[in-house]
Amino acid sequence: MAEPAPGPRVLLVDDHPMFREGVRFTLTRAGVPVVGEAEDGEAAVELARRLDPDVVVMDLAMPGAGGLAATRALVAEGTRARILVLTMSGEDTAVLAAVRAGAHGYLVKGVGPDEVVAAVRAVAAGHAVFGPELAGRVLELIAAPGSSSPPAPWPPELSEREREVLELVAQGLSNQRIAERLFISPITVRNHVSHILTKLQLSDRREVMLRYAARRDP
Repeated sequence: MAEPAPGPRVLLVDDHPMFREGVRFTLTRAGVPVVGEAEDGEAAVELARRLDPDVVVMDLAMPGAGGLAATRALVAEGTRARILVLTMSGEDTAVLAAVRAGAHGYLVKGVGPDEVVAAVRAVAAGHAVFGPELAGRVLELIAAPGSSSPPAPWPPELSEREREVLELVAQGLSNQRIAERLFISPITVRNHVSHILTKLQLSDRREVMLRYAARRDP
């Protein structure tokens, strides 16, 4: 029997050693290797350059350069690593700032170990992930008047089905949920999402949410 594929390589960033130890144990036990650890934003950026992780699990509140500055720096450098925020604050301003900075997911500390593992895997697979208490609020914040530029118009180059999928991706639904809503297979949804990202020259679902979340109907 073939061995299961290794999990995404993770860089863990948090200024509390005991917390890092707990997250590291949770991830490695689930087959997700932690390839490096940092206790501040500057070290995180340097290690990400060196280690080329798949996912950076990032705290926001740290001494010196915090996680928000580190996220901006990594995104500005064009890192391929996807950034999952795992922090204490669930306040709207912190969540929206992280999303605007380039985070692909946001969890509040205290979530269960299984949720952390699932979020890391989902973010690595290209999904935008937010804790259940945050998902609806994130969309509301992105779509709120004055929170961003006017929503982009629905792109005419997409097929009718692709526009349906785009609308549901913009609402934060997973491929499975979209498949159930549209009565198609998850594989078909995945193919539609791939075509949408290519046609719109967007890199991931987070960018779809930022650009189209304010739209609710074609």
